[in-house]
Amino acid sequence: MTRLLMNLRGVPEDEAAEVRELLDEHAVDYYETPPNRWGISMGGIWLRDEADYERVRRLLDDYQARRLEAAREAEAERRRNGTQDTFAEMVQRNPARVILYLLIVGVLLYFSIRPFFWLAE
Repeated sequence: MTRLLMNLRGVPEDEAAEVRELLDEHAVDYYETPPNRWGISMGGIWLRDEADYERVRRLLDDYQARRLEAAREAEAERRRNGTQDTFAEMVQRNPARVILYLLIVGVLLYFSIRPFFWLAE
C-alpha cells in the first residue's frame, strides 16, 4: 500500500529536489504526483511500500532539521553583515505592494472595530 510522504504544496523546488536526491541515495522506492492545472492538488511524494515509512520519515526529519539550522545560520549571517532587508528597503523596492498591504490591513481593521463605533456616541 502506498503512503504520502510529503505534500508539495508550498515546498520550494530546491527542497523538493533535495528530498528526491535523499530518497535516491537511500534506495527508497517512491513516486511523485504532479500538481494539477487548477491548483486543487499541488502534488506529492509517495512511498510505494508503507513499511518503509518510519525509516524514511526519520531520514526526512533529519534532513529538515539540517535545512532549518542552515536557514537560521544564513539569517544570522545576514544580520551580522547588515544585509538583512529592512522595511524601508521593502518600501523602496516595491512601494505599490506595501501600500496595497497597508490598505488591506486598514480595511480589515475598520470592519473589525466598526461594530464598536456606536459605543463612543
